[in-house]
Amino acid sequence: MIGSGLKKTDKLLKRSEFVALSRKGRSVSDRYFIVAFRPNSLDRPRLGITVTKKTGNAVIRNRIKRVVREFYRLNRQRINGQWDINVIAKKAAVGVPSVRAHESLCALVDQIRGVT
Repeated sequence: MIGSGLKKTDKLLKRSEFVALSRKGRSVSDRYFIVAFRPNSLDRPRLGITVTKKTGNAVIRNRIKRVVREFYRLNRQRINGQWDINVIAKKAAVGVPSVRAHESLCALVDQIRGVT
């Protein structure tokens, strides 16, 4: 579907936002992902995705980012409230099927809702 991607206002873009999130935020994790989160003062949640070079080459990193963005697009209503969220991929996320990654992220989002 054309035009269904994330808008700039839906993303964490600046390094300072990622650093503040890692320092002042909380996190939950599982085998595949770490999700750092904290409240923001905006009227919507924002997403950041971190996939380091240790994870794999550009093709692998971009696939993981596509899977995370697709999860966010389909499940944005699960993330109710005003949150800055950074999804950090672990090395185990490299070969995981999309369905399993979505299940993992759903469980992590549910943990975030339980923490707050």
